[in-house]
Amino acid sequence: MNSHKYFPPLVCGFGAAVLSTIPGVKSLGCCLVIPIAAWLSLILNEKINKVQPPVATQSAIFYGLLTGFVAAIFSTGFDVLITIIMHTNDFVQTLPQTESVLQGWNLGGLWKDTSSLLHKMSSDIQANGFSLLYTMAILFSNVIIDSIFGMIGGLIGMAIQNKRKKF
Repeated sequence: MNSHKYFPPLVCGFGAAVLSTIPGVKSLGCCLVIPIAAWLSLILNEKINKVQPPVATQSAIFYGLLTGFVAAIFSTGFDVLITIIMHTNDFVQTLPQTESVLQGWNLGGLWKDTSSLLHKMSSDIQANGFSLLYTMAILFSNVIIDSIFGMIGGLIGMAIQNKRKKF
């Protein structure tokens, strides 16, 4: 077994997570930073493990998925750490706008439950700097989104790498 097999996704996923915490880059994290990190993961795999082209589809999906998963775990951790320190985050600051949008949807009884959960998360964050419900929601969201975009980035990276190196 190759012990260096998992280094590229770990390094690139961590780098993508760090970049995803920067305020201006945060909005581009899922659709730009994560796919590029997955592509870089394939490039690093070729260089570190001396993998000969062409890049297989299975490898591209695996490295993209793993890069996205690592990025999701670390970005969630960074988000929670910053929230604990600051006792606020984007969720708390945009809650009034979120409420006004959700009220416009005329959700009826579902709105009351949703509103109470959102306010509980916000009050927990402001009081303690931490909300377990918020953490679980953001982790679930990040894992799904980053993994999907990581796989897409891996496949695009595979296509680019295979096109660059004619066989």
